[in-house]
This record gives sequence, structure tokens and C-alpha cells, in this order.
Amino acid sequence: MPQDKYNHLLMQRGGKYSWEAMPNPDLQISDLDENAIIGAVRAGINCGRLPETTIREEIPAILEKFDLLHDGKLNNAAAVLFGRNLYDYPQCLLRMARFRGTSKEEFIDNQRQQGNIYALLDAAMSFFFKHLSLSGKIEGLYREEKLSIPYKALRECCINAFCHRAYHRPGGSVGIAIYDDRVEIESSGAFPPDMTLEKLLGGHSSEPPNLIIANVLYKSELLESWGRGIRLMIDECRRAGIPDPEFHTDGSSVWVVFRYELETAGQAPDTYPTSTRQAPDKYPISIVRLIELIGERTCSLKEMMGMMGLKDRENFLDNYLNPSMEAGLVESLYPGQPKHPKQKYRLTEQGKALLQNGRKKN
Repeated sequence: MPQDKYNHLLMQRGGKYSWEAMPNPDLQISDLDENAIIGAVRAGINCGRLPETTIREEIPAILEKFDLLHDGKLNNAAAVLFGRNLYDYPQCLLRMARFRGTSKEEFIDNQRQQGNIYALLDAAMSFFFKHLSLSGKIEGLYREEKLSIPYKALRECCINAFCHRAYHRPGGSVGIAIYDDRVEIESSGAFPPDMTLEKLLGGHSSEPPNLIIANVLYKSELLESWGRGIRLMIDECRRAGIPDPEFHTDGSSVWVVFRYELETAGQAPDTYPTSTRQAPDKYPISIVRLIELIGERTCSLKEMMGMMGLKDRENFLDNYLNPSMEAGLVESLYPGQPKHPKQKYRLTEQGKALLQNGRKKN
């Protein structure tokens, strides 16, 4: 048997032979995002899946409890979940594209981001908020039901893609493609060998290929309950009145297709949002959502990210705060001192007018 096939079969067996459990002697705790680790712990405590005493423990002790640190060595799962410096992990990649029309002939937006699962999930949801608003039908400010595809269905699909994909392939990734009539989310990997499509769509027990990663995501409340993700996606689509999601695999990749009506498939081709200043009715849904959450308050960066449920600072700045400030809707208290220790943000008069206009329409 060829060595590469033998190694692949060992990893399929799971346990200590799985890729996620393999130690990386070059990976250090300093390579991990401590804020992401603490954020996961707090989320686990809030939902009752971790004891309150966990927050007072040192980072190494937390990593050991998460099964990410053994005998002083971090494993690959630690990098996937909390890595900050991921030069040795090219597979921790998210590809995102918005195409014009229903084919891949022309890009409207094309992005690539590398990072840990929590950062990539934030980036994925920001991309959806940017491109799946219902242009011409947004009355006022953001409401979840205004997305072409339910937020919860997209989020659950992305979580499953990041959690259950085949990480042992360096060239693998998760891909998001948005067209005028559908969204496709693809990840490297395959269904379990004995998992038929009928069993997948019906009741089935969860068999996560990456047990360590799945366990941490469950404890931090990203995974609601093992084995319920498919049902949740279907239920959310039916509630929104769009077709059930389609599940496909070719043995090396898995992809899910969400379809919706062409006439409600996002904004008109010439009015896609960018991070530059636009007409008031054409703001990206991400900006509109931030305006609504700030309201009459004056908020710090940490407070705004907390209200939006985001953990990746760079993603929040690039996709929410900076575009809102460039559009003249949000201003800082200390514009000449961006790193002022008491820096906070509030709506400008233009932002307040947009907020008030949205309330009148609702």
C-alpha cells in the first residue's frame, strides 16, 4: 500500500491518528489568539456548557481541558480553532465570491481570508450581509427576515463546513459563491462512509470527523446540538418560503446549494455595496445593521463588537466600522487620536437622520 494512502486511512480511523490530534512541536501558545480563547470560554459559561471557574484558569489549563494541549505540545486542532499565525496551515482558508448573473463568468466581489474558525465565520457572515440584502425592499434598517436566505441557515451551514471538513489536505478550503439565484457553500471532505443522502436528511446520529474541533465548538455554543444542523437549515428555509437546501458530494468535496427567486436575489448589478460613500438607500446591510445597534448611544469598539456578536477586530473594522465612518454615518469622539484610551463612537447627524428615517418607515 502506498504510504500516503496508508496515512490517509490512519487519519480516517480518528483518535490519536487523526490530523487534528497530531501534535505540532513548532506551534506555541503565543501563536494562538488569547482573546478568541477567552471569548469561547465566556460563551461556554453563558450557555451552561462550561463551569464558571473555567474563566479563572490559566490559558494552558484551558487548552488542556479543550483537549488541545498534551505534554506541553499543542495539536493541529488548536491552530484551526484559535490560531493567529497560520503560515503553516494554508488550508485554514475561506474563499468568497459574488458573481454577476447565474454563472462564474464575471466577478462583482472576490475575497480570500485566512484565519481560525471564529475569524472565518465572522468574515463569512459579513460577506452574506454585504451581498444578500433585498435592494429596493429594505424599509428602514436591518431585520433578519430581509435576507434572501435566512441568517441562521447560512450560519449553521458555515459552521458545519468549518467543523467537519477535511483539514489534512493542505490545498483544501471553504468556498462561498453567491449568484443572482443561489448561494453555494463548499468544503473539502465527504460524508461518513455509511451516511447516505436519505439518512442525512432524516434522523441520524452525529459522527463528526473532527471530534476535538466539534467538541470545542459545541462547548462554546457555536454548535447547537450534534446531528441537528441539517434539520435546522431545512426548517429555516421552509419558514422563509424558499426551496429546501440541496446537499451534494463527489467523494472529495461537499457543497450545499440554497436557491431563491431571481428577482429577490440581492441588489441590482449596478448598485452592489462597496466600502465607499453611496446614496442613502444603497448602504450595505452591514452598515445599516451597525447604525441600528449604535442608535442614540456612544459606544466603544469592544461594546459594538459585543452587540454584533463578532470576535474578529480586523473583520469588524474592515466591514462595519470603517465603511460606516467613510460614509459619514459614524464618527469618533477623538478623530485626531484614533488610539485614544477613551475612544468611543457615535452617529453623525447624517447617521441619526438615517436611523430616524428607518424608524418612521417601520
